[in-house]
Amino acid sequence: MPSQLIIRMPNDLKEKVGKQAKAEGKNVSSLVREVLEEYIRDHDMSSYVDDLWSRIGESLKARGKQPKDIKSAIRQARTQK
Repeated sequence: MPSQLIIRMPNDLKEKVGKQAKAEGKNVSSLVREVLEEYIRDHDMSSYVDDLWSRIGESLKARGKQPKDIKSAIRQARTQK
């Protein structure tokens, strides 16, 4: 079950958030939830690292590398400066 989060903000910010939510056809809770989810997605280091490893893996696969080749590829990359 979802839980509540109570936050304090200046009145002018609350009004702006309310107006923005209304303009987008959303309620304030939905807008704030979306903003927080986007922030976490953009700032969550583990997601970034996972995505980076995924891209590295795809790049290695595209070059015909096998999982057994990863250690040597990492060593090679570290020595290229």
